[in-house]
Amino acid sequence: MSREKFVRESNIRKIMELREKGINPYPYRYEKTHSVKYILLSFKELMKSQKTVKTAGRIISYRDLGSIIFVKLQDEEGEIQLIARKNITDKFEIFKKYVNRGDFIGVEGICTLTKTGEKSIEIRSFEILAKAIRALPEKYHGIQDPEYKYRHRYLDFIFNPEKREILKKRYKIIKEMRNFLDERGFIEIDTPVLQPVYGGAYARPFITYYNALERNFYLRIAPELYLKRLLIGGFEKVYEIGKNFRNEGMDATHNPEFLSLEFYQAYSDLYDIMKITENLIKHVTKKVNGSLKIQYQEHEINLNRFAKMSLEEALLKYSDIDVRNMTNEEIRELLEKKDILLREESRNYLIAKLFEEEVEEKLIQPTFILDYPKEISPLAKDHREKEGFVERFELFIGGLEIANAFSELNDPIEQRKRFEEEMRKKAEIEEKHPLDEDFIKALEYGMPPAGGCGIGIERLILILTNQRTIREIMAFPALRTCQESSE
Repeated sequence: MSREKFVRESNIRKIMELREKGINPYPYRYEKTHSVKYILLSFKELMKSQKTVKTAGRIISYRDLGSIIFVKLQDEEGEIQLIARKNITDKFEIFKKYVNRGDFIGVEGICTLTKTGEKSIEIRSFEILAKAIRALPEKYHGIQDPEYKYRHRYLDFIFNPEKREILKKRYKIIKEMRNFLDERGFIEIDTPVLQPVYGGAYARPFITYYNALERNFYLRIAPELYLKRLLIGGFEKVYEIGKNFRNEGMDATHNPEFLSLEFYQAYSDLYDIMKITENLIKHVTKKVNGSLKIQYQEHEINLNRFAKMSLEEALLKYSDIDVRNMTNEEIRELLEKKDILLREESRNYLIAKLFEEEVEEKLIQPTFILDYPKEISPLAKDHREKEGFVERFELFIGGLEIANAFSELNDPIEQRKRFEEEMRKKAEIEEKHPLDEDFIKALEYGMPPAGGCGIGIERLILILTNQRTIREIMAFPALRTCQESSE
């Protein structure tokens, strides 16, 4: 019999014995009046007054010395030592026989210092709040494998409080995004996650069957087309923070289910949106990190200043490639050296692809990249000055694309033409993409000039928490299926 199975069966027997003794190992509630953090911060006063404290949490270590037992109690905010003594702790023998590492308990006691000066609570009474059946792995041996930690995220959070802090920081980042937009008159409106026609980005969708309507629906790949319908309906400043789903690969910066912010402002263009985006990121960073200078991996990033340049300028600055003096064939040859084989795409498309390969990861300091090809930007307005380009920017920080924004296309005739061209291209390489006739119909009723932006929230969190992989800043990232023992 494995140790895990032995421990599990032993704990199940203990649960049965407790019930026979009239003790419920899973009571309904416990009145916790003091957090561990509060006790530690107020320890001197609590010890002096000998005031009884009442706290609760999980036991993460257990040391039995016979007539005295030392355990470490952990709650959400910290850890503290508990001391159970034979002649002081009520029902000491129950504690000794039935309380184990991993259990949740509630305790009442007096603050005291051990001989070594460790802050502790001497238990007067206790209550078992949740009897654990499975044994916790050894802290320093059983939870080092990253794959194991991601599959048992709850254990990762137990043994690594800093991982809980990352999720708390994530919450603060999202909260400050909302605060920033709310204070400027934007309102958040939920749009459908299940959509009859998917759109707003180029991605493979997840498909589900809607029984009541007897047809396929799609998990949204972006909320864009519905948020624009709100502009058509008379709203002027709207946003949504929500999940998008793209049935594609997973890596350090991609997860099929991800969180985004999209916001739209009527009577605005790309340059208005650029100012809002920069100020939003500065606001969030200052509020959450306390400074606009942050550390991301081996780089110090200064968010005081955001650079602006075109695709062509970035290629020249970061890769010493002057595409203005190159033929299409010369650009294509550079791409082929990187094993990128393209069909007869336009010159502007080749430049954008070369930028993606040569420059993106070099954009460490915050940089707005402008002037993208029309054929890869079907929802953006034509550039006012550069033929074949659109009014679009992508924001890069730490070598990652953080935001994507347009002067939004509101000409329904041009939008239909763009969609039809996009459908034609997609049909050449995969199944036909549906055209959103309802969105075109809505545009025909008139949409005001507007700018809009989408921000990949997880990537921004990745940078602001200085993590290497998106898995660390998601509570439960997507993982490949793994067969595990049920023991």
